[in-house]
Amino acid sequence: MRLTRLAIAAAPILFVLLWSTGFIGARYGLPYIEPMTFLGLRMVIVVAILFVIARIAGARWPDGPEIGHSLIAGALVHGLYLGGVFTAISQGVPAGISALIPGLQPILTSTIANRFMGETVTRLQWLGLALGLIGVVLVLHDRSIVFAGSPLGWAASVVSLIGITLGTLYQKRYCGAIDWRTGNLVQYAGAAALFWIGAFAFETRAIHWSGELFFALAWLILVLSIAAVGLMYWLIRRSAATGFASLFYLVPAVTALFAFLLFGEKLDALSIAGMLVCAVGVVLANRGAAKPAPREG
Repeated sequence: MRLTRLAIAAAPILFVLLWSTGFIGARYGLPYIEPMTFLGLRMVIVVAILFVIARIAGARWPDGPEIGHSLIAGALVHGLYLGGVFTAISQGVPAGISALIPGLQPILTSTIANRFMGETVTRLQWLGLALGLIGVVLVLHDRSIVFAGSPLGWAASVVSLIGITLGTLYQKRYCGAIDWRTGNLVQYAGAAALFWIGAFAFETRAIHWSGELFFALAWLILVLSIAAVGLMYWLIRRSAATGFASLFYLVPAVTALFAFLLFGEKLDALSIAGMLVCAVGVVLANRGAAKPAPREG
């Protein structure tokens, strides 16, 4: 029981750490491969691994409607979000900044959850969300690096924000009862089709194999696409939409820290202060989650 409580408490921290490395992995690999080709190759390998896992575990396969829901969720969470992030980084948007715009997800999620999903967003949550937004701005306050990205890169970042926001809400509402192994397999298969269509339409599909690309591909497949995404859906099922989305406020701060350690991207006192503000905002947003009303009978 104590170990279970410890695992539940540690899961959000582990998720933030793992999710943040996705931006770093993209930066490692993208100098050697175009973004849609990179993602298409990644998805194909992930589908093969998940197929083996699902068969060994005897996981329940989704029925017709569940396959449809999984394809839509995959198009949003993997297609738009990952496609947007990888395109942004390939277009010169720094890894830390590429995490900033999707880090605004809780603002959209709280509004949508409040209006369309019947979840009450409390005043304490609004305060936490506001602090998180302030913290994100402080972490990535240096505007000079904004000009490093192209207009296409910034547009792709906005697309990534829309994709992860709608995808998280759709997953929570329609895919909660689907086995994560087979559900993710369907999602990744659909996303792979989208990425390869994009690769054949807009890219040369040239691959320059290197140690960095091998490492980035292996990390993104095993740690991100399987471990982190599985943990994400586990957390989605066990938390309110706003409370889970607030975790994304920490991703830009942690990504900025990794980018500083690995690539020398700027991390000054104001950015460190922003990390602390983000942490406070996450705590408030999660603790302020409205308790569901007890069922009668």
